[in-house]
Amino acid sequence: MAGLAGCFARVEPRRQARKYITGLVADLPQKNCWTLAEQAGDHTPDRMQRLLERAVWDSAAVMRAVREFAVAHLGDAAGAVLVIDESGQEKAGEHTAGVKRQYLGCAGRVANGINVVYASYAAPAGHAVIAARLYVPADWAADQQRRRAAGIPDDLEFATKPQLATEILTELIAGGSCPPWVTGDEVYGRDARLRAFLEAARTGYVLKIPCSLRITLPSGQKTRADHAARLVPARAWQSASAGQGSKGERDYGWAWLATASPRHHLLIRRSLTDPADLAYFYCHVPAGRACSFTTLIRVAGRRWPVEEDFRLGKSWFGLADSQVRRYTPICRQLALAMAALTVCVVTAALARPRTSTLTRPPASPNQLPPEDPGLIALTVAEIKRVFNLITAPGSPSATTCAGPGGDVAIRPEPAGSTSEHACASEQPAMIGHEGRPKPLPRFLRR
Repeated sequence: MAGLAGCFARVEPRRQARKYITGLVADLPQKNCWTLAEQAGDHTPDRMQRLLERAVWDSAAVMRAVREFAVAHLGDAAGAVLVIDESGQEKAGEHTAGVKRQYLGCAGRVANGINVVYASYAAPAGHAVIAARLYVPADWAADQQRRRAAGIPDDLEFATKPQLATEILTELIAGGSCPPWVTGDEVYGRDARLRAFLEAARTGYVLKIPCSLRITLPSGQKTRADHAARLVPARAWQSASAGQGSKGERDYGWAWLATASPRHHLLIRRSLTDPADLAYFYCHVPAGRACSFTTLIRVAGRRWPVEEDFRLGKSWFGLADSQVRRYTPICRQLALAMAALTVCVVTAALARPRTSTLTRPPASPNQLPPEDPGLIALTVAEIKRVFNLITAPGSPSATTCAGPGGDVAIRPEPAGSTSEHACASEQPAMIGHEGRPKPLPRFLRR
């Protein structure tokens, strides 16, 4: 919490925010003011509700602090990609700020709920959500009575999702936190003003576009992206990985086409099992920047981390668990959930070099597997579990394996095991040298 101290006018809300974030990391079935208050030892949820509703603190400043923390510790700005995407929360009523029947990606259909535009910083070491904007539909923005009831600021005007993404990008570029590449789905790829903004800011992009988007070929002919794909000869397709997925390498067929602009390209992705399954990306390479076919494929493949951030944030850190209706509490809940997720993401990234001792797998069928395959690096889920163990009252639970020198790691799951991570029952609890409990990371002690 030391990095967030300047965001709070008084020490009382800062201490309550620490309890709130600790509760978001805890293993609670639901994460609302009632359950978080019970976890913190409060007799009523009044303090948690006041933290979100009326306490004096700046949620935008918290998001900036979270962003600076993530960028500084995940590192490798040159190899990072900013991923823009939106995600929704289903709501039952009609009084929550921004709620309406609209398409929600979490539901996969049109449903009653709210949408939030997010930006995820995806670096080789890890990825975390570093910015968020609540989408307020046009009918909400025009209804003064509903705006006042939901606490929507008077100076907040209607903005489309690409415009919200532009606001996020403007803040990141001004603060020096924007990576050299940006990617996103069709909602953002089809928006000409967003693309023009990135080009003016000399930021490269690989944005997914609908098949109907028209591009200009070197000959000057304008055609749809799917029609342009028919011009690709068979020998021009190359198989390449879009990056590691949950089941290994995500291999596709790839091709790229030149356009009338030497700085723009059309990148086409084709499924190896279904050649009719195509996806299209419009790419911009800023002047003076070297770029290869492999680089564009790498950037296009970095869209998946934001989906994992949504899954982690909503499943384990309460990103969509808030039971609040007004605009300010929603933004504050998002900021605190982002902080909880980022702390665990950065801890996992810093622990990875020390906790991964995996040996190389057999290179041929004749090579025997190693007797000890080694230890898998701690994941964000396991960091969350370890955090709860070492912050729980009393002795830590004796379910975590201790690696060499007291480092905590998880052994690979043996064949036939049904648990996500198998651990021998006789293994000691997570301890440091000389049997002492392992201390909290420095940025979690204050």
